[in-house]
Amino acid sequence: MTAELAATSDPEVDRRKLAVLLVDDHEVVHLGFRLMLTRTAWISRLVSARTIDEAVALACRYEPHVALVDLMLGEASGADACEAVRAACPKTRVLLMSGSGRIGTSTAQAIGASGFVPKDWATADILRAVYTVGTGGTMFLPRAETVGAGLSQRERNVLELVASGATNREIADRIHLSPHTVKEHLSSLYRKLGARNRADAVQRAQRLGLLS
Repeated sequence: MTAELAATSDPEVDRRKLAVLLVDDHEVVHLGFRLMLTRTAWISRLVSARTIDEAVALACRYEPHVALVDLMLGEASGADACEAVRAACPKTRVLLMSGSGRIGTSTAQAIGASGFVPKDWATADILRAVYTVGTGGTMFLPRAETVGAGLSQRERNVLELVASGATNREIADRIHLSPHTVKEHLSSLYRKLGARNRADAVQRAQRLGLLS
């Protein structure tokens, strides 16, 4: 399936235009991602496939800048799809995605992928990853031990309390800090986790295994 796009909802219309190949075997994923991608001004064409053979055929025909490939394609794997697409069209960079599983950075790079994103990421984050990979960059999740090592013990305490649902005032009372200091720790956590708010910080920390 292909779509020639002329979206105008994205204010960043001066961005480089990209052609995107979506590879997933679930109809609901196609519907959701097509809705998201077709509303993005810098995506000039979207083509979609449900099998590796379809993906290879579309990659050869349209030479998309980036292929967004699910890790699991029925009985096939996203790794196989990645290798097949890259072999058929070396110009196409691959961004792997998954709703549950993960793949290590070294493993993903070994099969030719340039990035990985969880499907439950916010729309803005997924689009940022697509654009980054499509324009020559890479997008991999930070290693848990790397992020964890960057957190102070106090920040870990604050993170645990945030995950429990505590308010800033409750956190301040529990660990004997001023509300202002709690806010400073939260700002530091957001920066280190790449999070936008409390819920996002907790979600990212859970994915990285930083919460017990």
